[in-house]
This record gives sequence, C-alpha cells and structure tokens, in this order.
Amino acid sequence: MQTAPLTPALVRGALELEHTEHGLLPHRLPARARAQCADPQLAMVESQPSGVRLAFRTRATTVELDTLPTKRSYVGVPPRPDGLYDLLVDGILTHQAVAAGGNTLIVDMATGSTEHRPGPVATLLFSGLPARDKDVEIWLPHNETTELVALRADAPVEPLPDRGRTVWLHHGSSISHGSDAASPTGIWPARAATLAGVELINLGFGGSALLDPFTARAMRDTPADMISVKIGINLVNLDLMRLRAFTPAVHGFLDTIRDGHPDTPLLVVSPILCPIHEDTPGPGAFDPEALRTGGLKFQALGDPAERAAGKLTLTVIREELSRIVEQRAPEDPNLHYLNGLDLYGEQDWAELPLPDDLHPDAATHRLIGDRFAELVLKARS
Repeated sequence: MQTAPLTPALVRGALELEHTEHGLLPHRLPARARAQCADPQLAMVESQPSGVRLAFRTRATTVELDTLPTKRSYVGVPPRPDGLYDLLVDGILTHQAVAAGGNTLIVDMATGSTEHRPGPVATLLFSGLPARDKDVEIWLPHNETTELVALRADAPVEPLPDRGRTVWLHHGSSISHGSDAASPTGIWPARAATLAGVELINLGFGGSALLDPFTARAMRDTPADMISVKIGINLVNLDLMRLRAFTPAVHGFLDTIRDGHPDTPLLVVSPILCPIHEDTPGPGAFDPEALRTGGLKFQALGDPAERAAGKLTLTVIREELSRIVEQRAPEDPNLHYLNGLDLYGEQDWAELPLPDDLHPDAATHRLIGDRFAELVLKARS
C-alpha cells in the first residue's frame, strides 16, 4: 500500500479545506462566511460534508481511508445511525462502509448545552475493486463532520480529469442537506445529479437555509453552470421573519447571486409539502408526546390567525416566491420558478408520508431526486 497525498485536487463539492492537526476538514462555507455567524447549528451543518467526495482515477484493487468523524448524540432522542461512506466505481455504487470510533458531540436540546468527547481515528477498507483503470469516488457521510486523515492504495492515485460536466450549485435546508436519506449518494440532490450526469456542489444546510447574505456571497463567488435555491421551510419553522422582511430578503439574496452569475440559469424552488406548516406558522418544535414514547416527530406551534400579521407559512411563501420570480423575469430571462409541490405534493404524502412530519425518508429522497432530474437538470445540462 502506498500513501496518496490528500490534495485539494482530490476533493470535490467543498468550498474550502481547513488544515487541522489531523488532516483536512472540508467546509461548505468559506472562512469569511463562517466568521460572520456564531450559530453553532450552522457551524455543525456546514462542516458536515453533504455532497463532498474524494474523486480519483486508479488501477488500485484496495483503497484505505483514515478519517476522524464527529458523530452527534441528542439527549433523550433515539440514537442516530452512523454515517455511511459510499464508494462508486465508474459511477456505480459498489461498496459502503461505516467509520468506527471518532468524536462524539452530545447535544442537550433542553438546555442548549453541548459536550465534545474525543475519539480515535477510523480506518475504512475498500477491497476487491476491479483491476483496471477506473474512476473512483468516495462520498463522505452527509451527516457527520469528517476530517480526512490519510488515503492509501495499492496503485497510484491521480485526480479525475475535467471532463467538462455541467456544474450545479444548489442551496437549501436539511431536506437538501440529506435529512433522513439512507446514504450520501441517496440524498435527493446527489441522486438528481447522478441521473443527469452533472457535477454537484451542495450547500444544503440543516436548519440554516435562512437567506443569509454570506451564503449568497459564497454562491456568488463559486463557479457554476446552473444554480438553484430552495427557500422556505427553515424560515417558517424558526419563525425567523415576517412577510415584510421576507420579500426584500429574497430579492437581495438573488441580487447577490446575480452579481457573480449575471446570466447563469437560476432556479427558485419553493417548499415541498409539509402539512404541519402549510397554513400554520412556526415556530416548529419536537413533539413531546412522541419523545416520551421514544419517537421523533415535529409540530407547529404558531396560530394560523397570525398570518394576517405577516407570519409566514409554506402556502404564503410559495405564493410570494412565484410573484417575485414573475416580477423579476422580464429583466432576467434566465430566472425560473419551480413549485416544490411538483417534487412532493399531497398525493405523494398519502403514499409516502414524512415519518417525523418534517423530513423525507430514503424513498422520498429518491422520488424528489428523480423528479428534479427530469424536470430541471436533464433539460438544462
């Protein structure tokens, strides 16, 4: 086995790589953006490498990857499954592995306190790969902060060549981040990108799709051939703003992206169906009855009557996003709108309900990814 240097040329889907005492930590927001927000939720999710993968060409039949994951544990909530690593050979999923060990971040949602327990570096072994030149991708867990420590193989490793694939830059909430998808290539943006043969940069941030100006600037400065922004659910379930603030914030977010991508196809996507927030404002919260029985569900705590005072619901947001795009379209012919209900709507809820009333499961991620690929990516890539 020979060590392959972990260089930026081997890492795709990250906006920045931080050198740590262990190796490389992929970030999905640059340092300047991270410095402008002290929210621990954002710090956690942007460092979770959703859509980030090692990509290289090799004849190796055995590959080893050392990583230091940080796993989450929530007090009083059922344990979360360990994150998966997906290995693809020439675009086909052939191996999956779990990193044993690593750090643990224990979160007490009742008090907001956290405890960090250090753990050992983990080694993942992928063997039995075909003995020929091939493209290999190792997709990192979408839900575990992952430091890259070392890469070894029994043959030389080279970065994948640029094959001129369309680069798709996407921003969204935990649903785009991956929520309850089965594995990193099973999150809906990854599935859509695979089906359409495009290169994904995923800026889906759990609980953090909040029209933050620093996210818009990061997107402005990231090269891309097509861009999508999925807006809505976090603004409702965090009860972050009223309609008066929402409309100019959307305009400002789009204006900033357009500063760096004046003619790039830009798609505004409204929320998928979420019955608890369709007509009931936030905030959202864990359902205490479900927690007492060992389950996990969410509930909406707002009052539908508060919509008259400008409180946001998903229905309000869909109507306003459609109006904003229509208003801007005469001066921006490359701006488009997609109703999230076309990705997951009432009929889909009847067949594939959201298990916790907020996040899609693995089957629903596949459904959304399939539809987005057909409705959007294949038509534009």
